[in-house]
Amino acid sequence: MDPALSSDVLAKLRQPRPYPAVSLVMPTHRREPDNAQDPVRLRNLVARAEKALQDDPAVTRERRDDVLDQLRRAVSEIDLAHAEDGLVIFVAAGEHYVWSVARTVPERIVLADTFLTRNLVAAHAAEQPSWALAVSADRVSLWSGSPERVVEHTGDGFPLTRSLEDPDAERKERVGDLPSTFQDEATRQFLREAHTALRTVLASEPRPLYVIGEPAALALLEETGPLRQGSTPVHRGGLARGPAAAVREAVEPARSAREAAAATTVLAELDAARGRREFAGGIDEVWQAVKEGRVRLLAVEDHYRTVVRDEGGHLEPAEPSEAESRDDMVDEIVERALDTGAEVQFVRDDALLDMDRIAGVLRY
Repeated sequence: MDPALSSDVLAKLRQPRPYPAVSLVMPTHRREPDNAQDPVRLRNLVARAEKALQDDPAVTRERRDDVLDQLRRAVSEIDLAHAEDGLVIFVAAGEHYVWSVARTVPERIVLADTFLTRNLVAAHAAEQPSWALAVSADRVSLWSGSPERVVEHTGDGFPLTRSLEDPDAERKERVGDLPSTFQDEATRQFLREAHTALRTVLASEPRPLYVIGEPAALALLEETGPLRQGSTPVHRGGLARGPAAAVREAVEPARSAREAAAATTVLAELDAARGRREFAGGIDEVWQAVKEGRVRLLAVEDHYRTVVRDEGGHLEPAEPSEAESRDDMVDEIVERALDTGAEVQFVRDDALLDMDRIAGVLRY
């Protein structure tokens, strides 16, 4: 499986490729007995993709062999034993990618000159990703997190490490000149370096930030300069080396509180927008506003999905079996909204019941 998604990764995935760029998307299951069908479903999906490549006269034999080889490599990396709610596979000449996502996706095979990224984009937005910085005197680690998982970020200078051994410690202790760990200049310099590295990451990938460590460590880090506005301290030591599960457990209460507060703010903004006539509600009205770039804030219920068809420029309810039906329109709306600079917030199911489960605050 490929690593955690980021805005940079998504931007690269959306760049045009030489035809064919092949996207395979299918729902998966986390638990028995439903997950027993996933291997069979995947084999059938891959077989259909192979046939589509074989039957496409626009694909040369050399290009087809290359793409089929990448498809086989991608399939060999899939671990359905640890599947979540959806599987996304991208293959093209010389490259392949696989993601398991915590969001239901429709089954689909697409051959085009770009990958079908809307389901990944929506899954990334729904995860509401965050950063957790775990601080100690000899190690500072950065963790990429979501409600589902936490993984250590090993790039951009992280983790930062140093030795706490002082060759002159015995003499200093004898004369009473041995400073505490979080008072000596070497520790200050170490945390200044961590602070600089963190600012670089946040500049390229802004997210909510949780800072984990003993109170003395967090106080010293704060002295080096202001952290991201709204960053949340978590007073718990011993997590600079993880493990990931312990980092997630430490952050979870603060993350849940932040999520609840954000949802309350979103609902208040939607109510205020109704009074100002700067509101769109329901999938068709929101889609029209998103296409025009008018949505400033998009709110979507966590598990909202619906099947629609385009009827004269407007979206109408449809059955999955209907020709031209579209079963990932919600994900497409999320992707288009992000493209136009809108903020996207996912809220609990039924929170937008009186707004037809999807709504937006308009710029004008």
